[in-house]
Amino acid sequence: MSAHTRVRLSVTGVVQGVGFRPTVARIAAAHRLGGFVLNDAGSVQCELEGPGVRVEAAVQDLRDAPPPLAHVDTFVVTTRPVLGERVFRILDSTPGGDDGRRTLVAPDIATCPDCLRELFDPADRRHRHPFITCTNCGPRYTVITDLPYDRPATTMADFAMCPACAAEYRDPADRRYHAQTIACPECGPRLSWHGPHGGGSALESAAAALRDGLIVAIKGIGGYHLACRADDDATVARLRQRKNRPAKPFAVMVADVDHARRICVVDDAAARSLTSPAAPIVLLAAHPGTVSDEVAPHLRDLGVMLAYSPVHHLLFADLDVPALVMTSANQGGSPIVYRTEDLGWIDGLAEAVLDHDRPIHVPCEDSVVSIDADGNELPLRRSRGFAPLPVPLGAGGAPCILATGGDLKTTFALTGGHGRAHLSSHLGDMAELRTQGCFAATVDHLAFLTGSVPAVIAHDAHPGYATTRWAQRHGGRLIAVQHHHAHAVSLLAEHRRLGDPMLAVAFDGTGFGTDGTIWGGELLAVTGPAEFTRVGHLAPFRLPGGDGAVRSPARIAVDLLRRAGIDPAGDLPPVAALGARGMHILTQQLDREVGCVPTTSMGRLFDAVSSLLGVCQQVTYEGQAAVELEHLARVGRDSAAADFDVADGVLDPAPVMRRLVEGLRAGAARADLARLFHDAVIRATVRAAGDAATGVGIPTVGLTGGVFANRLLLAGIAAGLRARGLEVLTHRVVPCNDGGLALGQAAVAALSVSPGALRERSEPCASVSPGR
Repeated sequence: MSAHTRVRLSVTGVVQGVGFRPTVARIAAAHRLGGFVLNDAGSVQCELEGPGVRVEAAVQDLRDAPPPLAHVDTFVVTTRPVLGERVFRILDSTPGGDDGRRTLVAPDIATCPDCLRELFDPADRRHRHPFITCTNCGPRYTVITDLPYDRPATTMADFAMCPACAAEYRDPADRRYHAQTIACPECGPRLSWHGPHGGGSALESAAAALRDGLIVAIKGIGGYHLACRADDDATVARLRQRKNRPAKPFAVMVADVDHARRICVVDDAAARSLTSPAAPIVLLAAHPGTVSDEVAPHLRDLGVMLAYSPVHHLLFADLDVPALVMTSANQGGSPIVYRTEDLGWIDGLAEAVLDHDRPIHVPCEDSVVSIDADGNELPLRRSRGFAPLPVPLGAGGAPCILATGGDLKTTFALTGGHGRAHLSSHLGDMAELRTQGCFAATVDHLAFLTGSVPAVIAHDAHPGYATTRWAQRHGGRLIAVQHHHAHAVSLLAEHRRLGDPMLAVAFDGTGFGTDGTIWGGELLAVTGPAEFTRVGHLAPFRLPGGDGAVRSPARIAVDLLRRAGIDPAGDLPPVAALGARGMHILTQQLDREVGCVPTTSMGRLFDAVSSLLGVCQQVTYEGQAAVELEHLARVGRDSAAADFDVADGVLDPAPVMRRLVEGLRAGAARADLARLFHDAVIRATVRAAGDAATGVGIPTVGLTGGVFANRLLLAGIAAGLRARGLEVLTHRVVPCNDGGLALGQAAVAALSVSPGALRERSEPCASVSPGR
């Protein structure tokens, strides 16, 4: 650079709401440079002027040390005419970018250590302020109403800054310089209490109510939680009864990592996830007897998260309990309640409400992760702390695509013209009407924030999905994507391997197959951007009664027993669960093949074995039977006593079913039999997938689908395939379950269409009424 120079920096990515402008200003001040920085709708723009060596050093500092929450996509430096500026300024934001693009929206971030220290410092003016925040933490996605990201474009717009906050906001040396959610006790939002135990502050009243065993609705960052003591059997049971949630585990919240270690096993990998800025719920092995057995019935894990907002931290400071149940304020699969005017949706669930007057513009559930055997984070629900961060597709030039995802664990994806897929937060069960309303509103909001107008809607090939019907109602250009193909491509997309061949092992509960049957135990050779071949699958069996069989897996178990040549006798748990009348009806149904939906679902096989071993006979939440079977298998002994028949890519479980019945009748421990089944699935999958990969000449195998939330299965199959010299891909960015489906749909659509060659309608699918 010359002796005196001026450069312009154009930076795109997640660069607004993360303290980028203050960072630029501090770097400019440190190097004694003039110029300016501003936000436009698509980027951060700044110009730096001064001696060339100092300008060069400042540019390098910004490259090397952007704000910790920033995600830089592009960093372009161009030379500009020297203007003689010696003062550096932060300018007002401008509404448009150079090319019409919009910047990426930052996710909501847990309270940072600096704010937490101030929160409990009696000498600090924000001592015990429930809305303390700075440029490094606090709400972002849930409060942004428009871009560029400035206070008027957030739900803080109606809170005028007091003189002290305004001074910090304008001070380049302050951590809250241009922090749009800045607030203090003088000018910030306020808590309010509605319920018994009043008289003190809202927080004191809430703490007293929780201490006394009440259920309290607490407004957080992305919506309301229902909270209660996690060590109180009667209170947790009352919450279960009110939510009509007989067995599905509740998440719990604790004050910090030390408290998490009192109730769970927390290794270094788990501690990193718990304390990360995203602060997700982490599945951890529980210490028995530390919380009520009602929190996670029949399971050995707890879903644990740390306090992540100032309100949570203050509550725990006033409480002396090991943990609080902290579950979404909703009913069934409906969306989380996030507006005060919608509290009627949860009438009768809570006995009090801890509210506040900072509006939530868009709801956002808590994220959920587990930790694999190598210490890697496995996303199970990608929401707060992650959404709406995009995943690069590398398919620039394709039209804007809206991918509607699946009906359960509903999320959608929205692509722009720059090769990225923006992923929504978790929205609930799309079969619920309120979820459909929330889905439409969230689509509109994210489309507005990203400046996207969908030209194509990609959806699941299942004709009965609510997401399919939603797409059809909106009309236009539709693309149907086969369910397991979308799972496979989502895995390739997150690894930035689109276009690479992969042998996908896609194991889940339900997916509409190209032959009109229900798939779910598939080996797919993905050989092109939008091409796949089914090269193997689980041997077909039947779902007597469709959805009814999913809820009552004993029906599936009986069909599998008969297929294995076993007479279903009364000493077997599924037969006892159905009773004489139920068995009579089922036998007639199977003999006449009335209402029997064919399937190759690995998830339904797990359900059937769970019933066979007497683990779970009535499914009240998705995956319950399989999850309880996995937890039992973890304490079982290793065994190599049974194997599937594997021939021509078909995995037949009949020999394993026979061995399990022999074990039951010989009095073998159920945990050992559960482990025997898991080991048999692992060996069969390694053999079939390894042989298929070799046969088609593909050295990479991907493990995807909801069954791979089973860590025992995931670790065993991955290890077995690697031992055969194969590369193994697993999910790290999006969930393996249907929460990751939309990414695959978007990628398939983007790679298979061009602006002038799109179909007006998706291909018609055969009519079928499968179990889900």
